[in-house]
Amino acid sequence: LLIFSPVCDIEVPERLSSSYDQLKHYHLVERCVHVPAREATKEEILLVHSSEHLEVAKSTQTMNEEELKKVSGNYDAFFFHPNTYRCARLAVGATLELVDAVMSGKVRNGMALVRPPGHHSQRNAANGFCLFNNVAIAAEYAKLKYGLQRILIVDWDVHHGQGTQYIFEEDPSVLYFSWHRYEHQEFWPSLKESDYDAVGLGKGKGFNINLPWNKVGMGNSDYLAAFFHVLLPMAFEFDPELVIVSSGYDSGIGDPEGQMNATPEVFAHLTHFVMQLANGKLCVILEGGYHLKSLSESVCMTVKTLLGDPVPQITGEMAPCLSAVESIQNVRAAHKSYWKWLMYEDTSFLQNLSTKSHLLKKANPNPSTEHESKITNNDETVKVERFLELHMKNIVFPVPPIKTATTDSRGSVHLLPVPVHFVKEMDKTEIKALVSGFYADIVKEDKNLLSLGSMLAILDKILKKEVCNGIAESPTCSVSVAVALRHSVRFGFQRVLCIFVGDMEIIPNTEDGKILMIHICEKEHFSLLLKDAEGNDFFPAVLGFILPVAYSYQPNLTVIAVGPNRSLGISGISLLFSLLQGLAESRIFAVIEDTEINVMQSVAKALVGDSAPHFGVYVPPTQEKVNKIKILRDQFQQEWKMLQCSGKLSI
Repeated sequence: LLIFSPVCDIEVPERLSSSYDQLKHYHLVERCVHVPAREATKEEILLVHSSEHLEVAKSTQTMNEEELKKVSGNYDAFFFHPNTYRCARLAVGATLELVDAVMSGKVRNGMALVRPPGHHSQRNAANGFCLFNNVAIAAEYAKLKYGLQRILIVDWDVHHGQGTQYIFEEDPSVLYFSWHRYEHQEFWPSLKESDYDAVGLGKGKGFNINLPWNKVGMGNSDYLAAFFHVLLPMAFEFDPELVIVSSGYDSGIGDPEGQMNATPEVFAHLTHFVMQLANGKLCVILEGGYHLKSLSESVCMTVKTLLGDPVPQITGEMAPCLSAVESIQNVRAAHKSYWKWLMYEDTSFLQNLSTKSHLLKKANPNPSTEHESKITNNDETVKVERFLELHMKNIVFPVPPIKTATTDSRGSVHLLPVPVHFVKEMDKTEIKALVSGFYADIVKEDKNLLSLGSMLAILDKILKKEVCNGIAESPTCSVSVAVALRHSVRFGFQRVLCIFVGDMEIIPNTEDGKILMIHICEKEHFSLLLKDAEGNDFFPAVLGFILPVAYSYQPNLTVIAVGPNRSLGISGISLLFSLLQGLAESRIFAVIEDTEINVMQSVAKALVGDSAPHFGVYVPPTQEKVNKIKILRDQFQQEWKMLQCSGKLSI
């Protein structure tokens, strides 16, 4: 083995073998379609790289140690081995095979476990462990072979993928998003152009999004806030035809490079969100990740989500830190003139005061020997391993045997998607006893009993974790929901989120503090409401308000009631259901007061895990609607801190 620098000793083969072993441990390997790897052709590599770069790489196969050392010295943090060229061609080839499998419809999505990584590699230079830019080549390949005009690259590696930025910075057909440890240019690659004000060049202006983290220790809530307040609104407006993730897990806990605190399940949530784009066409390509336990668990969380498993409950306090808020605000301000969704948002540049002061302390660091730091690192690695062993046991739960349940009370079940499972309605005597014992103040008329029998039969299966989610029809939605909420709290659920869509009477809940209600309706007489959340303000309403509130609340169960006179179209309802499956271990109960079978069908499709339907042409929100949501955010951001990344700051 030829290694010429201790800088490179973390990029080891065990990164792949430990990830694969952990996938086998969770029985995920046998659930995936295996796509064979191949070596990329010269023509494919030349889609991005220069012929000079390719020739240098090729020539290293026959070099001796001295020659390899010399050629490696021309690059920053890159070291050649005689097998590097072949491995790098295999990494590109495997990535392209995954793109083909996804674009041809053979699979809906997938992950390529490859090394060496690629996102630092530039047209004419290897850099930072990367020889060929796997993801950039994949994007150019997809454009050429499938005629794609809009590709989103999401880079959640902890380092800036400057290679990918340079390749696409003048290209409006590729939207590149990267968050990265930056620390005011102190952290590698220490480039001015990794800051938030590098927005792209020429026609590519606005299509390069850099979100710099100016301190270490960023956690789950910081990453989610970046998605809610920057990435997702931009991605939905961009409307990609394919999403490629530069999936570096050095942004996870325990990593010696990143020094961040995000736990593996956050990658399940991030994956879940990007799965809602591009009709689900998603290719996740491994980049960095150097703490083997943290890496392998994070890979498993990603793959579980790609397979459609329920998303584990996120852990940690749901409040972004001040430094994260500053970075997010600055990105929004830098991109305001390029994006319709930001047109009326209240954006202004912030001075990053929370982290500028630490640079003064850095001028006088405490001297310590390399030996001491090695011991500390080893101790830290073991500590994180132990923490993750326990943490994963607490958050990874058995997947319910059934995904989606309903009853056939109306005889319309044959119109629902095939995977929907039918449960037997509750016996009439049993319902009567339940109602008279606990719900007599809600249920005034006997005609409601039949629909309650259906509703409670499905709800009980969800509460007992026998099914993941369910859908019930009800002629009196408000009564059914009131009973469902009280029933869930009686069962022991401490935090239930209830979202009402459409005009309906809301029966006040008496379960103080255990139920949070949000109403999307026409009438303006509820404490938490969003009026007319349709095409042109669906995204600011849902991404800028509902999701941040819901994630701040962290419910154990989500109930969504769909009533008449809705301002929200069917595609909006479907997407709302899809996005909210990241909460409460994906436990969602839908109650629908509607004779329109297409609403039932759309909701059922979202619940069984079908890709969200195309939302249609992006319509920018009106100033009036943005202002209304802004007022709501200001009103509630003290209580629900995930709202604090937009609008006024009060932390």
